[in-house]
Amino acid sequence: MRHIYIIIGVMLSLLITACGRQGDAESLVKDFISQNAVNPEKVVLLDFGNLDSTKVIKDSVIQTLQERENPVFKKDINYAVKTSGRMLYFLRTQLVYEGDTLRQTFYLDEQLQQVVAIK
Repeated sequence: MRHIYIIIGVMLSLLITACGRQGDAESLVKDFISQNAVNPEKVVLLDFGNLDSTKVIKDSVIQTLQERENPVFKKDINYAVKTSGRMLYFLRTQLVYEGDTLRQTFYLDEQLQQVVAIK
Protein backbone atom coordinates (compact mmCIF):
# COMPACT_ATOMS: atom_id res chain seq x y z
CA MET A 1 0.00 0.00 0.00
CA ARG A 2 2.84 2.34 0.80
CA HIS A 3 4.20 1.93 -2.75
CA ILE A 4 0.98 3.31 -4.18
CA TYR A 5 1.35 6.52 -2.17
CA ILE A 6 4.92 6.92 -3.38
CA ILE A 7 3.89 6.39 -7.01
CA ILE A 8 1.01 8.87 -6.67
CA GLY A 9 3.35 11.42 -5.06
CA VAL A 10 5.89 11.09 -7.86
CA MET A 11 3.20 11.40 -10.53
CA LEU A 12 1.76 14.54 -8.90
CA SER A 13 5.24 16.09 -8.71
CA LEU A 14 5.82 15.41 -12.39
CA LEU A 15 2.43 16.83 -13.30
CA ILE A 16 3.03 20.03 -11.34
CA THR A 17 6.47 20.48 -12.89
CA ALA A 18 5.15 19.85 -16.41
CA CYS A 19 2.33 22.36 -15.97
CA GLY A 20 4.80 24.99 -14.76
CA ARG A 21 7.05 24.49 -17.78
CA GLN A 22 4.06 24.72 -20.13
CA GLY A 23 3.06 28.05 -18.60
CA ASP A 24 6.63 29.35 -18.76
CA ALA A 25 6.87 28.40 -22.44
CA GLU A 26 3.53 30.04 -23.27
CA SER A 27 4.59 33.25 -21.50
CA LEU A 28 7.89 33.25 -23.37
CA VAL A 29 6.11 32.90 -26.72
CA LYS A 30 3.60 35.65 -25.86
CA ASP A 31 6.44 38.00 -24.87
CA PHE A 32 8.37 37.13 -28.03
CA ILE A 33 5.33 37.90 -30.18
CA SER A 34 4.69 41.23 -28.47
CA GLN A 35 8.34 42.27 -28.93
CA ASN A 36 9.04 40.86 -32.41
CA ALA A 37 5.81 40.77 -34.42
CA VAL A 38 5.51 43.33 -37.19
CA ASN A 39 2.07 44.29 -35.83
CA PRO A 40 1.66 42.59 -32.44
CA GLU A 41 -1.79 44.08 -32.00
CA LYS A 42 -2.95 42.10 -35.05
CA VAL A 43 -1.77 38.73 -33.66
CA VAL A 44 -4.46 36.70 -31.91
CA LEU A 45 -3.27 33.50 -30.24
CA LEU A 46 -5.92 30.80 -30.56
CA ASP A 47 -4.24 27.75 -29.10
CA PHE A 48 -1.05 26.29 -27.70
CA GLY A 49 -0.03 22.68 -28.15
CA ASN A 50 1.74 20.67 -25.48
CA LEU A 51 5.33 21.57 -24.72
CA ASP A 52 7.69 18.90 -26.01
CA SER A 53 11.42 18.45 -26.51
CA THR A 54 13.81 17.29 -29.21
CA LYS A 55 17.50 16.57 -29.60
CA VAL A 56 17.38 15.59 -33.25
CA ILE A 57 17.06 18.97 -34.96
CA LYS A 58 20.32 19.85 -36.69
CA ASP A 59 22.12 23.15 -36.24
CA SER A 60 21.89 23.77 -40.00
CA VAL A 61 18.10 23.48 -39.82
CA ILE A 62 17.97 25.97 -36.94
CA GLN A 63 20.14 28.38 -38.93
CA THR A 64 17.86 28.04 -41.96
CA LEU A 65 14.78 28.70 -39.81
CA GLN A 66 16.43 31.76 -38.25
CA GLU A 67 17.22 33.20 -41.67
CA ARG A 68 13.83 32.45 -43.21
CA GLU A 69 11.43 35.37 -43.58
CA ASN A 70 8.17 35.09 -41.71
CA PRO A 71 5.40 37.59 -42.56
CA VAL A 72 4.31 37.83 -38.93
CA PHE A 73 7.71 38.78 -37.53
CA LYS A 74 10.29 41.51 -38.07
CA LYS A 75 13.45 40.79 -40.01
CA ASP A 76 16.81 40.40 -38.26
CA ILE A 77 15.48 39.04 -34.96
CA ASN A 78 18.22 38.25 -32.45
CA TYR A 79 17.46 34.62 -31.69
CA ALA A 80 19.16 32.65 -28.93
CA VAL A 81 22.14 30.58 -29.99
CA LYS A 82 21.56 26.82 -30.00
CA THR A 83 24.42 24.98 -28.38
CA SER A 84 25.38 22.13 -30.66
CA GLY A 85 23.82 18.82 -29.68
CA ARG A 86 21.72 20.29 -26.87
CA MET A 87 18.05 19.65 -26.32
CA LEU A 88 15.45 22.17 -27.45
CA TYR A 89 11.87 22.53 -26.36
CA PHE A 90 9.22 23.28 -28.93
CA LEU A 91 5.73 24.67 -28.62
CA ARG A 92 3.22 24.64 -31.47
CA THR A 93 0.77 27.49 -31.71
CA GLN A 94 -2.23 28.42 -33.77
CA LEU A 95 -2.71 32.11 -34.33
CA VAL A 96 -4.61 34.54 -36.51
CA TYR A 97 -2.70 37.29 -38.27
CA GLU A 98 -4.43 39.73 -40.60
CA GLY A 99 -7.34 37.33 -41.09
CA ASP A 100 -5.21 34.26 -41.83
CA THR A 101 -5.04 31.31 -39.44
CA LEU A 102 -1.43 30.19 -39.15
CA ARG A 103 0.41 27.41 -37.35
CA GLN A 104 3.79 28.35 -35.94
CA THR A 105 6.28 26.21 -34.03
CA PHE A 106 8.54 28.00 -31.57
CA TYR A 107 11.84 26.33 -30.66
CA LEU A 108 12.98 27.32 -27.18
CA ASP A 109 16.26 26.94 -25.31
CA GLU A 110 16.73 24.39 -22.52
CA GLN A 111 16.05 26.92 -19.76
CA LEU A 112 12.88 28.24 -21.43
CA GLN A 113 14.41 31.72 -21.45
CA GLN A 114 14.73 32.50 -25.17
CA VAL A 115 13.34 31.60 -28.58
CA VAL A 116 15.90 29.83 -30.79
CA ALA A 117 13.86 29.69 -34.02
CA ILE A 118 10.36 29.74 -35.52
CA LYS A 119 8.95 27.37 -38.10
